[in-house]
Amino acid sequence: MSQHKPIRRVAVIGTGVIGASWTALFLANGLEVVATDVAPDAEAALRRFVAAAWPALQRLGLAPGATQNKLTFTAALVSAVKNADLVQENGPEKIEFKRTLYKQLDELLPPDVIIASSSSGLTMSEIQSACPAHPERCVIGHPFNPPHLVPLVELVGGAKTSEETIQRAAEFYTAMGKRTIRLNKEVPGHVANRLQAALAREVYHLVADGVVSVSDVDTALSWGPGLRWGIMGQLMLNHLGGGQGGIEHFFQQFTGPITAWWKVLGSPELTPEIQKKLIDGVHAEVGPRSIDELAAERDEILLGLIEMRNKVSKANQAKVA
Repeated sequence: MSQHKPIRRVAVIGTGVIGASWTALFLANGLEVVATDVAPDAEAALRRFVAAAWPALQRLGLAPGATQNKLTFTAALVSAVKNADLVQENGPEKIEFKRTLYKQLDELLPPDVIIASSSSGLTMSEIQSACPAHPERCVIGHPFNPPHLVPLVELVGGAKTSEETIQRAAEFYTAMGKRTIRLNKEVPGHVANRLQAALAREVYHLVADGVVSVSDVDTALSWGPGLRWGIMGQLMLNHLGGGQGGIEHFFQQFTGPITAWWKVLGSPELTPEIQKKLIDGVHAEVGPRSIDELAAERDEILLGLIEMRNKVSKANQAKVA
């Protein structure tokens, strides 16, 4: 375990969708949170989000000392990061913005304070190049939306990130119930978003080519493989798909068909016309439901799945014990 002092105070920079969700999670784990954002009415929007997310977090289980009263807000970056044990940065996906911000943070913060970025695609090597003093404490801690519910966090170090920083970040997120994965090398988009992008490419192609409607392609995913992906990953499912012969038999049976399908997968161009076709289809599928209603539906089903997976995990751990 790390010999550094425990992380009890977190500074959250940027309180949009991701930053607000992180804030709710940190508070639910009993941490003090100082949030900062220069957007108009950012504090009011953040407090509304946390209040709305709180019942779900209570359902999953609050840590001792968890309270919304441990949230403070300031528009001043310097005040927000003062005495922070960790910074969770959620700024725009613009490399020059992040370099400017990290240069400032590098000057403001003691060397043992981790700076974790929620960046969904930029590499830490690019970002930390602006930190001449202590680039070793900078790391990608990329969540999946919404972070207060979805457990995944992708950990990616840059060229100058220390092993100690990655280990400390992993301990921090894991202690809150997150499921961390470590990338052994940097790639744009990390892992989970690259997987999404590969699937999205074929979804857009099938709709653009007139093979299927927007509604039907969403049904195919969410009521087919999507249900299984909520339980196991692709390779574990392949193992089951091989029957008693497991993954070995799966590859014997399906290597030919799968590689043949790869050769005819689409590479659509998202022209204005194709985008309109996708957009019109989405709005037809959505119907009268608002964004908030859709998010509530998503979150309720997510909660049920997470609760079930936690229950099965605890039962399996009890069998081993």
